[in-house]
Amino acid sequence: MAGILDVFDRVTVMDDFAKKLEGCEILDFVVDVGKKRIDAVIESEVLIDFSELSDFIVQAVSVYGLEDIEIKVKYKNYSFCEEYYRNVLAQLFHKSGICKAFLMGSYAELCDNVLKISNVKCGKSILNENGCSKKIKDIVDFELGLNVSVIMEGDDIDVDAYMAEKEERINKINEKIAQQKPKREEKKEDAAPTEVSVGTVYGKPINEDIIPILDVRAGMGICAIKGEVIDTEIREINKDGKLAYIAIKFDIGDDSWALTCELFGQAEKIKKVVPAIKKGNILSVRGTYEYNDRAHQELMKVMSIALHEKPPIRMDNSEEKRVELHMHTKMSAKDAITSATDLINRAAKWGHRAIAITDHGVAQAFPEANTTAGKIKKSGQEFKVLYGTEGYFVNDLPLDVNSVPRSYLDNLYVVFDIETTGLDPQSETITEIGAVKLMNGEVVDTFAQLINPERHIPEKITELTGISDDMVKDKPLLSEVLPGFLDFCKGCIVVAHNAKFDTGFIRVHAARLKAEFEKNASEGDKRPNFEFKNEVEDTLELSRELFPSERSHKLDKVAERLEVSLENHHRAVDDATATAEIFVKLRQMKEERDRKLGKEYTIDTNPELIKTPYHHIIILAKNYVGLKNMYRLISKSNLDYFYKKPRIPKSVLSKFREGLIIGSACEQGELYRAIRDGRPQKEVEEIASFYDYFEIQPLGNNEFMIRNGMVSGKEDLIEINKKIVELGDKMEVPVVATCDVHFMDPEDELYRRVLQGAQGYGDADQQAPLYLRTTEEMLEEFSYLGKEKAYEVVVTNTNKIADMIDDIEPVKSGSYPPSIENCEQDLSDMCHKFAHEVYGEVLPDIVQKRMDKELGCILGYGYAVMYMIAHKLVKKSNEAGYLVGSRGSVGSSFAAYLAGITEVNALCPHYICPECKHSIFFEHGEYNIGIDMPDKDCPKCGAKMKKDGFNIPFETFLGFKGDKVPDIDLNFSGEYQATAHKYVGELFGEQFVFKAGTIGTIAEKTAIGFYARKYYEKKGVTPTQAELKRVSRGLVDIKQTTGQHPGGVIVCPKTMDIHDFCPVQHPAEKKDSGIITTHFDFHSIHDNLLKLDILGHDDPSTIRMLENLTGLDATKIPLDDPETMSIFSSTDAIGVKPEQIKSKVGTFGVPEFGTSFTRQMLLDTLPTTFYELVLIAGLSHGTDVWLGNAQELIKQKVATLSEVVAVRDDIMTYLIQKGLDPSMSFKIMEFVRKGRAAKEGMPEEYENAMRENNVPEWYIGSCKKIKYMFPKAHAAAYVMMGFRVAYFKVHYPTEFYIAYYTVRADLFDAAIMAQGDEKLKIEMQRLEQRQNEWSATEKSVYTICEIVHEMYQRGIEFLPVDLYKSHAFKFQKVDGKILLPINSFQGIGDAAAQNIMDAREDGEFMSVDDLKTRAGVNKNVIETLRENGCLNGLSETSQLSLFDMMQ
Repeated sequence: MAGILDVFDRVTVMDDFAKKLEGCEILDFVVDVGKKRIDAVIESEVLIDFSELSDFIVQAVSVYGLEDIEIKVKYKNYSFCEEYYRNVLAQLFHKSGICKAFLMGSYAELCDNVLKISNVKCGKSILNENGCSKKIKDIVDFELGLNVSVIMEGDDIDVDAYMAEKEERINKINEKIAQQKPKREEKKEDAAPTEVSVGTVYGKPINEDIIPILDVRAGMGICAIKGEVIDTEIREINKDGKLAYIAIKFDIGDDSWALTCELFGQAEKIKKVVPAIKKGNILSVRGTYEYNDRAHQELMKVMSIALHEKPPIRMDNSEEKRVELHMHTKMSAKDAITSATDLINRAAKWGHRAIAITDHGVAQAFPEANTTAGKIKKSGQEFKVLYGTEGYFVNDLPLDVNSVPRSYLDNLYVVFDIETTGLDPQSETITEIGAVKLMNGEVVDTFAQLINPERHIPEKITELTGISDDMVKDKPLLSEVLPGFLDFCKGCIVVAHNAKFDTGFIRVHAARLKAEFEKNASEGDKRPNFEFKNEVEDTLELSRELFPSERSHKLDKVAERLEVSLENHHRAVDDATATAEIFVKLRQMKEERDRKLGKEYTIDTNPELIKTPYHHIIILAKNYVGLKNMYRLISKSNLDYFYKKPRIPKSVLSKFREGLIIGSACEQGELYRAIRDGRPQKEVEEIASFYDYFEIQPLGNNEFMIRNGMVSGKEDLIEINKKIVELGDKMEVPVVATCDVHFMDPEDELYRRVLQGAQGYGDADQQAPLYLRTTEEMLEEFSYLGKEKAYEVVVTNTNKIADMIDDIEPVKSGSYPPSIENCEQDLSDMCHKFAHEVYGEVLPDIVQKRMDKELGCILGYGYAVMYMIAHKLVKKSNEAGYLVGSRGSVGSSFAAYLAGITEVNALCPHYICPECKHSIFFEHGEYNIGIDMPDKDCPKCGAKMKKDGFNIPFETFLGFKGDKVPDIDLNFSGEYQATAHKYVGELFGEQFVFKAGTIGTIAEKTAIGFYARKYYEKKGVTPTQAELKRVSRGLVDIKQTTGQHPGGVIVCPKTMDIHDFCPVQHPAEKKDSGIITTHFDFHSIHDNLLKLDILGHDDPSTIRMLENLTGLDATKIPLDDPETMSIFSSTDAIGVKPEQIKSKVGTFGVPEFGTSFTRQMLLDTLPTTFYELVLIAGLSHGTDVWLGNAQELIKQKVATLSEVVAVRDDIMTYLIQKGLDPSMSFKIMEFVRKGRAAKEGMPEEYENAMRENNVPEWYIGSCKKIKYMFPKAHAAAYVMMGFRVAYFKVHYPTEFYIAYYTVRADLFDAAIMAQGDEKLKIEMQRLEQRQNEWSATEKSVYTICEIVHEMYQRGIEFLPVDLYKSHAFKFQKVDGKILLPINSFQGIGDAAAQNIMDAREDGEFMSVDDLKTRAGVNKNVIETLRENGCLNGLSETSQLSLFDMMQ
């Protein structure tokens, strides 16, 4: 039976709504031809949204030229609910708009056929006058088949007064409009505004009070919100080839939450709103928030939108500005939020003269910072970046060098332990204190006291400590006990195991009790001792220092290690006694070690020192000497001294200190810790003497120490900062105030909260205010120092440090290629020689000119060495029997073709006679590429002429003025890649060759799907998708890890050191990897050092195998073979029908054309020429080049395949042909192909130039969508390889499948694929049922299944594994069939298969046991062979075989 969509088949419907309509049955359908009206009744089991149905009707009326359509819905098996009531109201409001104001916030309940409507907002009399109750009854009765009574509850109003007020309001509005109404300007009908003014941009003005988005609830009626647009999705719906409707979904968020809004309507109306709904804009939105079945989420249906001015950024208004000397960027891995670019630009906007970059242990933000600073200077503003790092500092010089050794016998110690009701000092309290006093290593006094906590002791705590409520109920309170304990500690160094915990409780409760006493004390009351400022030592840290290889340092484990008795563990006095003995033993060991090593005690003499606790330290490069030394230190910290973090030993830092400025860093710095822990003044000064400046930070940065009990309150934090300032005055060392910046603005703490919360930080929601502060904010922060001193540390000294530092560039300008002797002359000779071999003794003019032009640029700009290296690599690979495919734009270079680097000949299409060298060139677009020209015999000698030329401009490779640094990227066989890499080392020296480093950052999907979702999971909150986007957007591009480019190699010239360019490291902090990469992402130094892309690829391996199997030379395969070309548009040439293989093209397994995506492209375009294949390859590899772009243009017949923007080179050549300046054409190509037009918008200069030269609007629009484009030469090289494989598939099918399976043997599973086509189809169906859940491996397995199925359909079969004939891992051709290798079953690896193959050389296997023993394979391998019938006929044991032989 026909459905409603079959009747109205010309109406465009969104997918979800279409599914609902498809499920409907037509109950009645009446056509009144005279009145041009249709009345229909449909039946549905799901709710049909009235607004969507109305839009459907509007379209249908327009499309079919009708006067009216009414479609009513009857519901089957559907119950009254809130969602249904909202749909009823939508119908009512459509008929009687006056009811809307009174019923929008109402809700309804149906009970015993009485429909009770509550929360009616006044106006009952108006509703009655307009028959609203009856209209609601009629709708419900008809749709649900009921007979209901409608009751409305709510207040009433004076109707006459209401109408009078309404009329007065309307009059005032009309007067205002008349006064403000501007003259209308003539506009093109289809023109849409590019900008909109602040104010109402859609619907009526918003008069409702703005509520926080977090308070919005479904069903609450009309509400208004205000926030920032986070994301937008615009969908255009065409009708009859024209834009008819626009649907906009956008996410909006405020400081509390985020939700998704939806706006849908006629294109003419909605397109005027589009410019306002841009990411980052501030909007007010009025609408209703409801669950939307179609979208499967709650959405705000938009009624009104108002655009607001963006809030101004904070500004620094001080006359003299500060300089920030401690700042982290996104390169501080998973810790800091803001990019170097944004931070530097903000500082420059504020008028700061400089700013420092000091990421944790790295310099990876330097290139970005350098680029940003360069742009600022270019604008005329004086500005410099101070390049530094916050290092992980290990003091490996404990004796006589900036430290004061002392014996534990010289001091009094109190070793103590406490028991508590829980872990948090802020909310829990102490139940017992136990302590012993040590003098000369002996116990001279004890302190032990149970304490009444004035609360219930949890059962788990009682189980752990043995302390119960009964034991403490009559004991003194903490206020009585604590002063006595603090008196006991007077004049002593206190010791505890995990001292942060014990001292934290003491500090927090001492501060609380002190505050309570001072609040309640009367004059004359004796003041108890609540002071706790003792120096602290920690046996936990001592144990870690002395036993760095041990994993556990718990008290009981340390006691066991040192043979100390620990009875009644978790009772304070017993733990304190044991800890005292442990402390004495550990101090004795430490002092004995220090005595033995003396001044020679450094990290080099005792590598275990690298495992000792580290401190933070700030290192700034003063000049280029310092920069190089910093790079050396970063390299050493990664390569030689990495232990969980890249550490910098003090002894090593001292060696490379020249040109560096050293700062004391934050609270994790050595100096701050020494002062906080109450170290002796002499020791503090010795530590301080190492630093060039001291650092203090805002109190909020260190408030966590108050929460953790490390200090008692803000007063202690102020006191520490004051001591650092006093120390600076005493030692005449500048003290600077820094922010320790981790994000830009205060509100950005949200992103760090999410970042750390997802990683499991317990205090993630208590973020320190680590934002970039203005000078005024910092002066206010440090006002407790006094006005003059605050100005000194905030302004004077920070500028003083900045003035000590030169304006340096961390990335060298210019190119520094390695040298190869005589390479310029050799390259020139090589190119001339091959040109004459191909084109004859007298070169055609076009060949001579192109070669001369290219060689002039290549030699003139110093790129000859790049060509020679590539030539040597390709030559060596070819000699080993492997073809090499070129990548990137190297095929744009004719010289690269002459040097044997690429097979792609960039000249225009031409014929060349291989015998007499006669040539014919087509320079005026007669043919797109040479391969597609008709065959031709030489008019001079009659020989068949060769067809060549891809018509690619050299400028794609090098630019018009050598202003583009070229790439030479090569695809080697995966089997040969390692050899090629090794050969580069042989050419230039291993110590000068490095793998190209990469930096892995958080992608948008990871930010949303992992970090944001994980954050809320840990909080037990279910967020909206919009909220996930809101809290995750600040996480994108934050560094996660480092890695290596799969084939990139960086070569440093022998005359220089890699540290002249950047540090080096191991990838992903894997110190045992044996691989050394550049520290900077390779893109950052791409223009300075030679980079080679030596990639591994399956195609060269496959082709070599096919050559070996067939005896064909792949380079001789005709690239215009018609049968091969036909499989790109049909299946005839491979002898199957489309329904047999579920594909209308025969390209399964053909590189570049075998995926479902590219097969669909082939069906959309049906290519018949090689040129079209090149275009399709370009389109498929681009981003937003085909989908939503070229595909639509071709489908709508706006452009043909050869006209759309497919490869980057065509942009430049097309624009030049249209009359644009060549240089501008090149710049536009580069701008578009990098995705900048899509991201930033096309510059007005470029767009105007294109329009002035009659470039079509569709072409400009297409360019503005593109995010990445493939070069034509790259596409051509890929298609050449793919076409050759396709040739073997057509003409040598068995060999093709053998090669395909062998190259992908790791995913082939004979248990599934080699058991016949029927079993294979069952497995494929099983996989298809869960297609949306496929892993990458399953996707690849299914692809192989498709190939195997095709093979079966072509009549080719497998032979089962034969223990004596099958190869270990190669498929073989036997009697036209394919013999499986031993490793073709999952569970049998290459090593096991090879062992079996080797073992059979010694004769047949006597039994399964014999096979297992001789081949050395495990039980799993045997079981896999048995399950698959490979052991049939083989007895289990040798004894049984001998018995059988004797019968």
